[in-house]
Order: sequence, then structure tokens, then C-alpha cells
Amino acid sequence: MKRREFVLTGCITWLAGCLSLSMLEGCGSTKTITGTIVGSDLMIPLADFEVKNGDRTEFMKYVIVQNNTLQYPICVYRFEENDYTAVWMRCTHQGTQLQAFGDKLECPAHGSKFDNRGEVIEGPAGDNLRVFPVMVEKHQLKVSLR
Repeated sequence: MKRREFVLTGCITWLAGCLSLSMLEGCGSTKTITGTIVGSDLMIPLADFEVKNGDRTEFMKYVIVQNNTLQYPICVYRFEENDYTAVWMRCTHQGTQLQAFGDKLECPAHGSKFDNRGEVIEGPAGDNLRVFPVMVEKHQLKVSLR
């Protein structure tokens, strides 16, 4: 291989790698929103799950909801139009805040993993996450914090 071919091949490979990484970052984006607390309910507009893609509307698989009165955020997963699960992002092992990675929540302290319904996949955590009841009401999600 000549030097010119080597440099050209190296540049093309580098460029392809950069494009692949940027595409993967777009697939794994996490949306963090601020929910409103009304009484003992956390209110989240359904529009917060929407992402405009040209003339199409797509939906996020999940959003992370924060509020100053909550000690930990709540991850709300969307399965279907009226099927949502709200899980408290607090590890049941030692109380560390969890991180969301697609359909899984993971503890950065000791590696416990939970699925998108709050069930333990991998320890050391032995208990499932706290799951809050969710209702769809007038274009909003109503997450009961009781």
C-alpha cells in the first residue's frame, strides 16, 4: 500500500467512526424534565414524550423527571399510548441514585441493574425498585407519590 492510499484509508476510517458515534449518541439521548407536584401527585405533560422528526411525531421510550421536593428523580417509561411505569431512581441496595441506560437502570456504586418495570436483574440489590401508580388524565400523566 502506498503512503497516499494509507493516509486516505485512515482518514475515511476515522470519519466513519466519528459518524457512527454521533449516530449512536442520538439514539441514546435522555430527556430530563421538571414535573409539577399538585397535592401528592407528580404531573407530567404527555407532550414531554414527543419528539418532532420532520413532519412525524415520535415518542421517547422514557423521560427522567426531577422536582426540587423529590430526593431522587423518577424515571417514567412509555410502553404504549396508555401504558407507563414510574420508578424511583434510588438503588435498593444502599440508596445511590441510579442512571438510565435505555430499558435498564443501573447503580454506579455497586453495579445493581433493574429493568424498566423496576425489577432486579442483577445484584447486589435484592429488592425491586419503588414503582408509583400512573394514570393518564387530560393529556397528562398523573404519578401518585403516596
